[in-house]
Amino acid sequence: MAANNSDPIQDQLGEGGAGVRHEAEEEEVGEETSSAAAQATATTMLPRSSSRPQLDLSGAAIHGTLEDRNPTILLPNQSDDISHLALDIGGSLIKLVYFSRHAELSTEDKHKISTKRRLGMFNGGRRSYPILGGRLHFVKFETGKLNECLDFISSKQLHRGGIDSPSWRSGAQSDDIVIKATGGGAFKYADVFKERLGVSLEKEDEMDCLVAGANFLLKAIRHEAFTHMDGQKQYVQIDQNDLFPFLLVNVGSGVSIIKVDGHGKFQRVSGTNVGGGTYWGLGRLMTKCKSFDELLELSQRGDNSTMDMLVGDIYGGLDYSKIGLSASTIASSFGKIISENKELSDYRPEDISLSLLRMISYNIGQISYLNALRYGLKRIFFGGFFIRGHAYTMDTISFAVHFWSKGEAQAMFLRHEGFLGALGAFMSYEKHGLDDLRISWMEKFVQKGTQIIAPVPMGVPATTGMGGFERPTAKGDILRSDASAALNVGVLHLVPTLDVFPLLEDPKTYEPNTIDLDQDEFKYWFKILSDHSPDLVDKAVASEGGTDDAKRRGDAFAHAFSAHLARLMEEPAAYGKFGLANLLELREECLREFQFVDAYISIKQRENEASLAVLPDLLMELDSMNEIDDFDMFKKRMLTDRKDQSYKRALLFVDNSGADVVLGMLPLARELLRHGTEVVLVANSLPALNDVTANELPEVIAEASKHCGILRKAAEAGGLIVDAMAGIQDDLKDETVSVPLMVVENGCGSPCIDFRQVSSELAAAAKDADLLILEGMGRSLHTNLNARFKCDALKLAMVKNQRLAEKLFNGSLYDCICKFEPVP
Repeated sequence: MAANNSDPIQDQLGEGGAGVRHEAEEEEVGEETSSAAAQATATTMLPRSSSRPQLDLSGAAIHGTLEDRNPTILLPNQSDDISHLALDIGGSLIKLVYFSRHAELSTEDKHKISTKRRLGMFNGGRRSYPILGGRLHFVKFETGKLNECLDFISSKQLHRGGIDSPSWRSGAQSDDIVIKATGGGAFKYADVFKERLGVSLEKEDEMDCLVAGANFLLKAIRHEAFTHMDGQKQYVQIDQNDLFPFLLVNVGSGVSIIKVDGHGKFQRVSGTNVGGGTYWGLGRLMTKCKSFDELLELSQRGDNSTMDMLVGDIYGGLDYSKIGLSASTIASSFGKIISENKELSDYRPEDISLSLLRMISYNIGQISYLNALRYGLKRIFFGGFFIRGHAYTMDTISFAVHFWSKGEAQAMFLRHEGFLGALGAFMSYEKHGLDDLRISWMEKFVQKGTQIIAPVPMGVPATTGMGGFERPTAKGDILRSDASAALNVGVLHLVPTLDVFPLLEDPKTYEPNTIDLDQDEFKYWFKILSDHSPDLVDKAVASEGGTDDAKRRGDAFAHAFSAHLARLMEEPAAYGKFGLANLLELREECLREFQFVDAYISIKQRENEASLAVLPDLLMELDSMNEIDDFDMFKKRMLTDRKDQSYKRALLFVDNSGADVVLGMLPLARELLRHGTEVVLVANSLPALNDVTANELPEVIAEASKHCGILRKAAEAGGLIVDAMAGIQDDLKDETVSVPLMVVENGCGSPCIDFRQVSSELAAAAKDADLLILEGMGRSLHTNLNARFKCDALKLAMVKNQRLAEKLFNGSLYDCICKFEPVP
């Protein structure tokens, strides 16, 4: 491999390949046709009900956050024209969840349909209606400002499906509109909603919604729950088989304590009237704050020791060690005031706010633990808008639970705690036509923060070619970027159905990242990514013709990505458990957020063309050899031990465009095909640096097939090319091959891969595979170097980062790795 021509970004991150300078990414290619479609095999899928509009929740992932830590969920596969809007109207706050649409996705091309049929994924009876993407937005209003909420709904026509819905554009709107709602306000304000918006509120039970929302999040999101002690956030992996029973403490205006025994199985066992409403009400009286958030902000600058009587005040500054009380433990909230001759105005609002916060939080923690003790429960999940991800609140509750349980019970918090009821109300639409539901979640990190002025194209909102990875739908003269202190995780982003890779040896213990991002690693990779950002911006802008609009979006991307890096430097756990793979995907998501679909597209095209030009000479040289290069154990296993029994199916995970795939992986695939092995080339669903994508591969293979009969016949058998004889040299027509060459997408848009979440096509292809080949630094070194599989695995890479080479192998730059791991 020629190192002297590599791109500086690829040098550090492991992108770039052999002989040709690699820089590019994906281009959407036109439809390919298939001559093998009619011969493909198939199985039957469960039909979807068509009796009424349905909510399609297939696929899901955390995608970042909105201001005020309000989550958003994306529904890429939603196709029916429905208006799902759900409300949780509490005594203090209104939580609102609404669905917005994205543009229709392009239909699958014929080669992809042929591949799915060959893999037994459907029998042609699949849904014919268009697939639309969408996002669930989470917004809050103070209940006292109900009119603002109503104005918001009306301005966006959310109760009628939104201003972008077909029914709104056509003017065919029903007057009989029903919205799901929970909370006491669903009863109290039903007439107001009917009068102002002409809608009826269909009431959902508050406890049902709370539990449904919590169960959904705990089941669906890998790092939803976390502990928070002494300012340290630690994410907790929940065993789905050991989730129940648990105690759910919802802290809203008041507090409800619920024992949850399973899905739909729960009992409200206790509660207290001292909750978020108490804090907000007393705080407003005593500090004159105008909002709940302002009151919380005050507490961060407070010193409660000026008002609270501490153990040290009673014992002369000493601990009461006999019973485990430190000198800083609160003995009596607001206790110092009784011995001081002061008026309310003599105390700092900041101190009042913190003292109130700790008084209420301690009591909630203690009451919750006592109920957990009563029922023998060790896990207590806290939710509700009182918490708000506020460090002091969580620390105080955690301390109370830890103290009273002597460390035996654990307080855990939910990343999306504020919208349990609203999310549960939204999920209640399942009762009216939702079936065949498959949900898988992955984490995304793009979010909105402060404003950067830059025009946004006025075109119809669209996706980048695959449901779930969406372009921003904002219109006007503002782009959002993350440059504020409000960068906190929260967005739930649903993507196409993703499955656990069936060949993982143990999905429960699988960890994709090879190296943990400790503080030193964070600093190193943040510097690498920051240093390379200007070059990436130049490529992104150039990919769209260098227009003024592209330059402004490039600048907005640079600000957004820099803000993400700064946030992670400040708090590495801010976005959940975070590894290098997540960091690289964060960058790609930021590019897509600012509508850079493929920053390397033109460069990739040039590299593919250059590599295809020299492919005939390479194949001729390979054919002149007596044997393939010695892959040690792999060669022995494939050609000697399995002489009479070739691998049945090999999954080849390809990496870079150009020489890497054309002159490296295609010849390897050819050799496997020659030995009677089915080959499935696995490529990215979306662009990431210069990686080749599943949409690009059929065109590359078609061109390569003009020079190789083996590839041509296999591609024809796999449905990748239809006019197999067009442009084929006469002397290649007699080549025969009985096994197919196929292409599937991996479900990723990153240089790395997390095998806990792959496309349904890849999962289907894996079921009959007995050989796995991972190629490239991203998929075999940065991730999956230590991963174990149920079949033979070969991991190939050139190490293009000196630090990584030293850390993993005590090696040198440009060392090559060939790691063959046969199954026992």
